[in-house]
Amino acid sequence: MLGMTFVRAYGDGSLVRGMIVETEAYEDGDPACHAYRRRTQRNAVMFGDPGRLYVYQIYGMYHCLNVVAHPPGIPGAVLIRALALDRVPPGCRDPKPLHRLAAGPGLLCRVLGIGRQYNGWPLEPQRGESFWIEDKPKDWQGEWVQTTRIGLTQGVEIPWRWYLRDHGAVSRRG
Repeated sequence: MLGMTFVRAYGDGSLVRGMIVETEAYEDGDPACHAYRRRTQRNAVMFGDPGRLYVYQIYGMYHCLNVVAHPPGIPGAVLIRALALDRVPPGCRDPKPLHRLAAGPGLLCRVLGIGRQYNGWPLEPQRGESFWIEDKPKDWQGEWVQTTRIGLTQGVEIPWRWYLRDHGAVSRRG
C-alpha cells in the first residue's frame, strides 16, 4: 500500500488525498491482532469482506484506520499509520505543517474526521461521503523500510511495519 493514495470524499464534494507513507499489518494468529482470541462485536469487520474500513478507538480518545485485507472468515487488516496529505482538510484548525497533519494513526483520523461511525464502510467512491484508494502513479519510485511494529505489548518482534524512508510524514523512524 505504500505509495498508494487514500482518498477522503466529504459530503460537500470536496476531496482530500493522502499518499500512504506508513503501514502496519495484523492477521490471524498474531497476538497483536484484535481478532487473535476470538470474534467480538468490536472486531467483527475484520472477519468480513476485504476492502472495508476497520475503525477502532484507543486510549478512549484516538481512532485508528485499518483496511480489511483477507478473505471473509480470516481476520486481517492493514493499519494506515501515516499519510502525506495534498491539502489541509475542510475545517482543520491544526497549526502543524501540512506534511505533519496526518503523521500518525490518531492524527490522520482526527484531521480527516474518521471515527467509529465509518467502521465497516466500503472502500469505493460513492455519492456523498466516501473513501477509496488509488493506485500508485506508474512512474512512482519509493525506497521503503521494513521494521517491527510500534506501540504494542505483544507481537512486538514481528517485522510488519513499513514506511517510506526519509519521508517527512512518517510518524517516527526505526
